[in-house]
This record gives sequence, structure tokens and C-alpha cells, in this order.
Amino acid sequence: MRRADRLFDIIQALRSAKGPMTAAGLAERLEVTARTVYRDVATLQARRVPIEGAAGIGYVLRRGFDLPPLMFTTEEVDAIAVGAQLVKRLRDPALQDAAASVLSKIAVVLPDQTRAYFDAAPFYVSGGSALVSDGVDLSEIRGAIRDTRKLRLAYVDERNRRTRRTVWPIALAYYVDVTLIAAWCEMRNDYRHFRIDRIDQITVMPDQYPPDNGRLAGWLALRKERSA
Repeated sequence: MRRADRLFDIIQALRSAKGPMTAAGLAERLEVTARTVYRDVATLQARRVPIEGAAGIGYVLRRGFDLPPLMFTTEEVDAIAVGAQLVKRLRDPALQDAAASVLSKIAVVLPDQTRAYFDAAPFYVSGGSALVSDGVDLSEIRGAIRDTRKLRLAYVDERNRRTRRTVWPIALAYYVDVTLIAAWCEMRNDYRHFRIDRIDQITVMPDQYPPDNGRLAGWLALRKERSA
């Protein structure tokens, strides 16, 4: 662990502690020696981080202290860089634009050395192969889920049969090779999945369906049962 990350973790540990933390306790948590903790705490105190206490007694962080915004460890920077690249697989233009905006905001506040690493993050994420219908705006679907709006679908199934469905959208399921709407189907009175690339037309209806009463949890449980 880098020393900068360790100093950050000490502050986080003291912030979340319900009482004084001893150097031994911090050392066990960080997997370092107590002597290292003594030195790190002294460094933080020299930098005016309001840590009170002493060796053998325990340390506390004075109430009211907060970290500057957007302080990240190297692992967190890696997670952000990889996560932003994974969004490219979703074939969802609005989310891709949002991910690029998040990255630009984060880059502005990172220290120079970290920003240079962030800009040239050594990761590659392969693109997905999911198809998206030209007539489907995924941002509209996500908006319908947030607003609990029903969707009216003109759908073509795997046997090329055309149907019209009114559904209650529960979630968007992004897979590498396909994007699905997970929904409660009024016609079938059951959970159904609809492939985005098989939707000819989609309309967000003014009608709202009842607030979630366990539908999402039920769908997630169904997925686990089928994958078991």
C-alpha cells in the first residue's frame, strides 16, 4: 500500500470509529507495524489533521473534520477508469456521454501525478456486440423506470411473431451480446424479458404503474433461481 493511501485509510478509520483507536488496532487493520502508525499519525498531525490522543491511549479525530472532496486511492482510480470503459459496452449513448462527463470532472480535481496516470490508465475493455433498435431510446426507458411509467411495445419474438404489449419496466439488463428490458407484462401477468433489438416501436405512456412492492426483488430472485 502506498503511504498516501495508508494516510487516507487512517483518517477514514478514525472518522468511522465510535471511540478511540489504538495504534495496535490501526496497525492490525492496515497490516503494518504500530511504529508505522505512530509515524503516520505524526505526519497527519503535522499537516494539521485534528487527530487527538497519544501512544498507549488511542487516537480520535476531532468532530467536524472532513476530507477534501474526491480523494481517491489508486485502486479507486483504477475502478473508475475501468468502469467508464465498461460503459462503452452498453451501447447506450446517453450513459456513454455521462461517463465521459464524470471522467472530465474527476480529472480536474486529481493531483497532477494521479491525473497523468488516470489519463493514460493501462486498461483495455473490449467492446460489446449487443444490437440496439434504431427506434429505441434507452434514456427514455430509464426515465420510464424512474417515473414508474408503463411502456407500450411493438415486439417481434424469436419466431418472428409480432405482438403488442403493455409492460411495467423494472430494470435494464445490459449483457455483452444483448440488452434487455426486464418487465412485468400485463398480457402474461408475469415477468418477461424483451430484447431491445427486437422492438419495432416503443411508447412511454402517461399511465403510471403502482410503486415497487417487491417486483424488483422478485425479478432478482427469479434470475438467481434460473442461474442456479
